[in-house]
Amino acid sequence: MTRMTPFTSPLLLGFDAMEKTLERIAKGNDGYPPYNIERLRPDGESGAPERLRITLAVAGFSDEELDVTTEENQLVIRGRQIDSGERDYLYRGIAARQFQRTFVLADGMRVQGAELKNGLLAVDLVRPEPQRMVKKINISVSD
Repeated sequence: MTRMTPFTSPLLLGFDAMEKTLERIAKGNDGYPPYNIERLRPDGESGAPERLRITLAVAGFSDEELDVTTEENQLVIRGRQIDSGERDYLYRGIAARQFQRTFVLADGMRVQGAELKNGLLAVDLVRPEPQRMVKKINISVSD
């Protein structure tokens, strides 16, 4: 029996890569670190592009231990704490835990910047207003 997915519709052509990306992201989602996504209001500018902010709780990570990259249409945020071994813990309840959090970006979305402040990593995104494109396709006639 064949597995039916929303992307197997004959009307959705060329979306097989998107389906694989969504499956990979769904498998790797363990909930750490927690995050918020918020829409930022434009500063009184009419026609300003939509801005979004992703905020991750990354307490204990320094900026050298965090990596924010874009790979194809994905925003990838990685964290790897380096255990120096210089400390002698009597009790260790805060683990040096690595993570990778991936967000799929729509076409045209771009990362504006990232800031680490008070244990929160804020990544700002901009989504420019999509341009409506209409392209006439010439029909060749062969008899």
